[in-house]
Amino acid sequence: MAPIGRLSIIALDCRDPRALATFYSAITGWHMEDGDGDWVQLRSDGDVTLAFQLAPDHEPPVWPSRARPQQAHLDFDVNDLDAAEQQVLSLGARKAESQPHSSFRVFLDPAGHPFCLVLAR
Repeated sequence: MAPIGRLSIIALDCRDPRALATFYSAITGWHMEDGDGDWVQLRSDGDVTLAFQLAPDHEPPVWPSRARPQQAHLDFDVNDLDAAEQQVLSLGARKAESQPHSSFRVFLDPAGHPFCLVLAR
């Protein structure tokens, strides 16, 4: 089976993207790329980027906990958003009601975890 997309970014919500990026940069040694303050990312030597996204009301998970479990989302680069959307929907994904940007689309996996299909650059 041909892959639908390539895992490109793992994004973590947080209240202070730069501070969290600094923490993970110290652990990984990956180079920090400053974004617009709402988004900061670390580039690895490989194909995957670790990103930190501003979520002002973010409540950290309590692990292990059913009340506030851990949360993250995955981004997959695709060459054709429409074709990839049809493919993930056929696999059991649901398109999220909120779609904040035209260059990516947000979906929920069968268990309800969010992920994005991102138009490859």
